[in-house]
Amino acid sequence: MNLQQLRFLRETVRSGHNLTKAAASLGTSQPALSRAILELEAELGVSIFHRHGKRIVGLSEPGRRVLELSERILADVAGIEQVTAEFLSRDSGHLRIATTHTQARYILPPVVARFRQQYPGVRLTLLQGSPRQIVRLLVDREVDLTIATEVFDDANELQVVPALEWQHVVLVPKGHSMLDGMLTLPALAAHPLVTYVEEFAGRRRIDLAFAADGLRPDVVLEATDSDVIKTYVELGLGVGIVAEMAVDPRRDSGLVALPAGALFGMNLTRIAVRRDAFLRGFAHAFIEMLAPSVTLRPVDGAISAGLAR
Repeated sequence: MNLQQLRFLRETVRSGHNLTKAAASLGTSQPALSRAILELEAELGVSIFHRHGKRIVGLSEPGRRVLELSERILADVAGIEQVTAEFLSRDSGHLRIATTHTQARYILPPVVARFRQQYPGVRLTLLQGSPRQIVRLLVDREVDLTIATEVFDDANELQVVPALEWQHVVLVPKGHSMLDGMLTLPALAAHPLVTYVEEFAGRRRIDLAFAADGLRPDVVLEATDSDVIKTYVELGLGVGIVAEMAVDPRRDSGLVALPAGALFGMNLTRIAVRRDAFLRGFAHAFIEMLAPSVTLRPVDGAISAGLAR
């Protein structure tokens, strides 16, 4: 058994059991890939994959366990390589971050600018997606960390810590009738609403708050992008509910933001990393720039945090 065989196994599964795609991803030929998998099965004495004819259709029960252990072994090997890289070139490398649009657009720019000043030799990749997509990227080791409000706690492979606290704001054009009275859930429900899709930016808190009051608001437009929501509020489509950091008084001078934490509660932006990953020193530096309350232990890559109140 060798590491190359384990890499072939992992990539075959990641490629949806498409051997041509897996071989291309690994820079090898399909026959070489097939041969390596057959040799691994022969050495182990079990069938790792279920087959229909010559076509692989899925993992066998022992194959699932072999894949799980292979992932762990390859992660440890990657960790050894990262430790070596850390000592050979502390200020160069590649940091891969997955996040949502709101974080990338409104939270991260000053952090990225500061990071680039301190670590000009580090290549930074910023991937955007839905919370489910970015968590999947982290679980599959495609990125080093994720930053989002909705990081799912049921991913046992991940360590999740709070980074910063924020609230929603109600957004209306200047002169809107909402500015004449108290901001309440019934008052909001009387207007058409423009806000985030269910998976983004604390939307579930909004829905739960209305439901707890027995209200069914008329959400006329849902979006993943705060700028889209603001555009349609300015056009008079409805009253907006957005994350407070998405509002810039200078750029959004035609809109008024009303704090709504008392209605919808407070939200937490969280940082997630794999529990078994080794984080380079510059990755810890990025996390600390974003959330100074996070306690770092760079030697083993672990992180912990206590959100300052």
